Amino acid sequence: MVSSLYTAATGMIAQQKQIDTTSNNIANVNTIGYKKQRAEFADLMYQTMRYAGTSTSSTTVSPTGIEVGLGVRPTAIAKQFTQGNFKSTGNPLDMAITGHGFFQIALPDGTTAYTRNGSFKQDGNGNIVNSDGFQLVPNIVIPPGTTQISVGTDGTVSVLQAGQTALSQIGQIQLADFVNPAGLHSLGNNNLIDTTASGTAVVGTPGLNGIGNIRQNFVEMSNVQLVVEMTDLITGQRAYEANSKAITTSDQMLQTVNGLKR
Repeated sequence: MVSSLYTAATGMIAQQKQIDTTSNNIANVNTIGYKKQRAEFADLMYQTMRYAGTSTSSTTVSPTGIEVGLGVRPTAIAKQFTQGNFKSTGNPLDMAITGHGFFQIALPDGTTAYTRNGSFKQDGNGNIVNSDGFQLVPNIVIPPGTTQISVGTDGTVSVLQAGQTALSQIGQIQLADFVNPAGLHSLGNNNLIDTTASGTAVVGTPGLNGIGNIRQNFVEMSNVQLVVEMTDLITGQRAYEANSKAITTSDQMLQTVNGLKR
C-alpha cells in the first residue's frame, strides 16, 4: 500500500507536466511560427517477484511473471513540426515557409538563431529585421526610395525604386534545415538554436535539396489545434484526479490497517 502512494504520486507529477505542456500550446495558439509540443512518458522500473519462465515443476514453467510497476516518468517534450495554416497579411516583408526550413536570425551575441516566424520589418537603416530588431541572415538592406518589394519563392529579393521601371535584385534569402529539428533548443521569442541532437544547420536556397519555398505576403500561424488541446487537457485533468483518488484510497487502506489493533 505504501508503494501505491508513491506510484500514484509519480502519475500526478506526470499529468501535471502534460497539463503544463497543453496549457503552453493553448497559450501560443496565435503565435506566428509556433510548433506545438507533446509530452511523452515511460513506465518506471518494476518490482519483480517472479520472472516469467520460472520452473513450476520438473516439466513446466510459469507462462507469466509477477512484476509490479512503480509508476511513470516524463521522458521528453517534443516539438511537432507539422505545417501551420497560412494567413495573408498584405505586408511585403511577411514571409512563410512551405515545407522544411528555418529563417536565420543574428542574435546580439553573434549567435545564429532559427525561426519559422517570418514576420519581418525594416529598421532605420533599411535592414530586414524581426520584431526584436535582430537582422535576417544573410543581411539584406532595402535601399531608400524603394516603392515595391518582391520576394520570389526561391528567396530572391528584388525592389523597384522611384523612377525605375524594372525590378533590381538586392539579395538572396537562405534557409537552414536540420537532420533532427526536434533537437533544437528553444530560447523563447520564437527563436531556436542548434544542439548536438539537432545536428549542424544545412543552409541552402529555398526550393532546392529538400528545403521549402518562401511565400511572400503570408505568415505561418501556429499548428496548434484547439480541439485536440482541449481533449488532451480534459484527459490530463481526469488522469490527475484518478491518481489523486488512488492516493486517497491507499491512505484509507492504511488507516484501516492501523485500526486493526483496536
